[in-house]
Amino acid sequence: MKRIALFVLTNLGVMLVLGLAVNLLGLNRVLSANGLNLSSLLGFALVMGFGGAFISLLISKPMAKWTTKLQLINGSTDPTHVWLVATVERFSQQAGITTPEVGIYDGAPNAFATGAFKNSALVAVSTGLLQSMTREEVEAVIGHEVAHVANGDMVTMALIQGVMNTFVVFLSRVIGNFVDKVVLRNNNDGPGMGYYITTIVLDILLGAVAAIIVAWFSRQREFRADAGAAQLMGRQQPMINALARLGGLDPGEMPKAMQAMGISARPSSLMALFSTHPPMEQRIERLKALA
Repeated sequence: MKRIALFVLTNLGVMLVLGLAVNLLGLNRVLSANGLNLSSLLGFALVMGFGGAFISLLISKPMAKWTTKLQLINGSTDPTHVWLVATVERFSQQAGITTPEVGIYDGAPNAFATGAFKNSALVAVSTGLLQSMTREEVEAVIGHEVAHVANGDMVTMALIQGVMNTFVVFLSRVIGNFVDKVVLRNNNDGPGMGYYITTIVLDILLGAVAAIIVAWFSRQREFRADAGAAQLMGRQQPMINALARLGGLDPGEMPKAMQAMGISARPSSLMALFSTHPPMEQRIERLKALA
């Protein structure tokens, strides 16, 4: 419930900031004079921005189960399953959270955590991860995912994405209205082509800037989860070994909705600003610096 309250408060905060900025800059008079209702636009931007992020957060766990076709193993008697669940349970107790559901899915070496609520989450590892790593390395990966849950990273990312979406929707339409009515002097009652073209272009450009900001936050989240795994393990070396191992493996393609949640992602040197995960070398150096 605390995180739902945070979501609501963030919505109200964004509305307040946008409303104050427009009033202080005197844009409200220009907008109103040119037929743009500020209150309606703020409401639309918030619904479009936070609505999509909130819905994605709420359905993240069932979507993960469906897209990866994972097998839940809580209660299984298979020795490997028992060990995985016991590891998640031990780390969860250390982190002070309710033990998440635990699952295995067929795929390349990777793992992820998801869920809208810290005490009702899901941690999953791939068959490729179990086959490619030692037990200690797998434990470190599980610690990383439990740290994500304990840090509330899923909610944090949804909030950041919602804020960015809201600003993109609001600013593109405010500027589009200004270009259409003031610059191009469209005197018709409704918006003209200038509004639509400007809005589409700015949705793309501002959306790219928003994606860069969200990706930066995601990379910082990965550093924190690595450090959290080292803390849960009691030392840095197992997580360092796990990252070094993952750096030499192809993580494969995860479902798009789960890419930011995975522990590993394909390197993207040309699009580094949009990468949700830092290079493995940087992550290892950060862990070594903790010592």
